[in-house]
Amino acid sequence: MSDRVSEEEQDLHHMKSAAAEFYRLNRVPQELERALNQLFAHRPEDVYGYLADYFKNLCAAPRISRLRGREVYDARGQLSIEAEVLCIVCNKEKSMSSAAVSSLSGPKEALLDQERAADVKTAAQWINEPLNNMLKGQSPCEQSEVDHILRYNFFMARYLEDKDIRNKEKEELRSPSEPELVPSSPLPAQTKDKKSFDKGKKSTTAEKQVPPAEPPEAVLPGSSAIGSVSLAVAKTGAQTQGVPLYRYIAALKNGEDPPQFHIPVPLITLLSCGKTSPGKLSLLEEVILIPRAGLQVKQIITMTLELQKEMMRIMNTSTKHGAQAVLSDSGVLAVSYERPEQPLDLITEACTGAGLALGTEIHLALNCAASELMDYTKGKYEVAAGVLKTPDELVDMYQTLVSKHPAVVALIDPLRREDREQWEKLSNVIGDSCSLLSDISYKSKAPPLPGVRGHILKLTQETTVSDLICITSKQQGSVVMGTTCSEPCSGDSFSDIAVGLGLDFVKLGGLSGAERMTKYNRLISIEEELSQQGILASKEQHPPPLFSEKAQQQC
Repeated sequence: MSDRVSEEEQDLHHMKSAAAEFYRLNRVPQELERALNQLFAHRPEDVYGYLADYFKNLCAAPRISRLRGREVYDARGQLSIEAEVLCIVCNKEKSMSSAAVSSLSGPKEALLDQERAADVKTAAQWINEPLNNMLKGQSPCEQSEVDHILRYNFFMARYLEDKDIRNKEKEELRSPSEPELVPSSPLPAQTKDKKSFDKGKKSTTAEKQVPPAEPPEAVLPGSSAIGSVSLAVAKTGAQTQGVPLYRYIAALKNGEDPPQFHIPVPLITLLSCGKTSPGKLSLLEEVILIPRAGLQVKQIITMTLELQKEMMRIMNTSTKHGAQAVLSDSGVLAVSYERPEQPLDLITEACTGAGLALGTEIHLALNCAASELMDYTKGKYEVAAGVLKTPDELVDMYQTLVSKHPAVVALIDPLRREDREQWEKLSNVIGDSCSLLSDISYKSKAPPLPGVRGHILKLTQETTVSDLICITSKQQGSVVMGTTCSEPCSGDSFSDIAVGLGLDFVKLGGLSGAERMTKYNRLISIEEELSQQGILASKEQHPPPLFSEKAQQQC
């Protein structure tokens, strides 16, 4: 009996010794003493809530335990991918954040349903298997390291592997004596259901030939997994540190929390008279309002809504401006017009009726999306049904349009990238009063175009948060963040990113649709938060135009 008692006492002694050593190594007695001393000093009303907060600060930093990829539907009702990050927090697995970015095949976003389904399936497989394994145990606060794993350790390997497969397939399909075929131009542009005024004319060899289209940058199926995981990890890092995403992004870019922030001026789409609009005109994909500096976001939205009401009143009552209108994917009215002057005349009249000074309180930008208008069978741009223009003729048309409407201070993608000579010519004739902008979302590695002062950048595909920071740092003061038509339905991270990157302008689309208004509302919320904290920089320090010559020279 005594031997058994002795053994039990020995076991208890060993257990006590082990416990004491465990507590000593983890500094439990010291932390308990400090916690109780501080508790007594503060004497809070919620005693255990105070202790919970105290010990929560001593918890181990969260580590990524799992990624989860799932299929969701975007603003167009099309399949997309969403990435979710789970971490171990206080010894329990917890869902931290999720994110989705647009999955595009190029400027026209022309993925077939089967291709899109395969793309999303591949993205989900990447997230749930290889990326899940590669990021397990990583700190969500090490954004640069995470993005390097995503972009270079994983994606680049897949990209090169896919490239080798494609090259081998080309070699097998091509006979030894047959030269390699390099695609030089896309299929002829689909025109609106009208006759061309050139029909019946014979082409002449003396007519200047347009440069062939540049081969599109390859888009690897599943690549949207990279951008989605990167953004989800950034949101998790911000949540872990207990700061808003815009502050987290700003600290990543600047190395520290900046003393002040400013709100990017929102560029709001008023009308669409592009290729999918009901009228003959195809040239003006978007007519965009640029508000004057110094206005709050809420004031800008109120002013724009009043202007839109006046535009609708004029269209409904005037025979001059009467036009068919439908709601487009970008949340604006797609209006049936025949000439580019007509929507600008409508806005001019509406500004007068609403008591707004066009050219002072309001300026305009035109997104031309000209690359979608080239008819390669004729070597001309079809700016409207039956109206074809050579690149030089298009330059002349822009010069006349801007001269007649001086409130137009920016043209976005007025020409194809291949028409470099005309870009330079256009810059020479209108560059003093009107800036040229280029969308680099699909040509991020392409050489700069002559005369371009600013760039449109979208968060799509394999673009990581670190990529956005790098691009905006190199091209400081000359980048506009833009949304796509196929945006995630409930994401407001876009506004945080634009503020955190310190951009002067952000392009969010029209004032309708939950996916767009969520972003506008978030911008308002951030502005109010910064104002309450006294760290909102004055808008007068960041006025239009888009963009100054000085900003371009800094790139």
